[in-house]
Parts: sequence; structure tokens; C-alpha cells
Amino acid sequence: MVKTLDNFAIGERGVIKSVGGEGKIRRRLFDMGVTPGAEVMLRKKAPLGDPIEVTLRGYELTLRKTEAACVMLEVE
Repeated sequence: MVKTLDNFAIGERGVIKSVGGEGKIRRRLFDMGVTPGAEVMLRKKAPLGDPIEVTLRGYELTLRKTEAACVMLEVE
């Protein structure tokens, strides 16, 4: 099943299939290691759902909900 990172539940894992977004947002995600093939696990969500913290490539990364919506993942 494919879904966006902003719709993940805490503890859910997936593999990045594609990264969308325009210009600066897409470039920023790629620079942080959010690339196709990487495994991601959602660790925490703020009380109102923004921002979220994920584990990616062995480190913790905090993303805004708008950035997370650009990342399509295959759920394990």
C-alpha cells in the first residue's frame, strides 16, 4: 500500500518510492537524505500533528507536515 508520510501512524515503517514537491522543498528533502529506497519510521508527532519526527538512515529528522506530504512511501 502506498501513502504519504504525513498520514503515517507512530511506529509505522515504509520505504520511500518517490519525492514530490516544487524546487526548494524537493531539493531540501533530497539534501537531508529523503531519497527513493530509504527506509523511514515515524517516531513522534507534535500534539497538533506538526512537526513530525522520523528515523531515516540511522538519524532522527524533523519535518513539517507540508514537507512530509511530498514523500510517497510503500508501507511494509
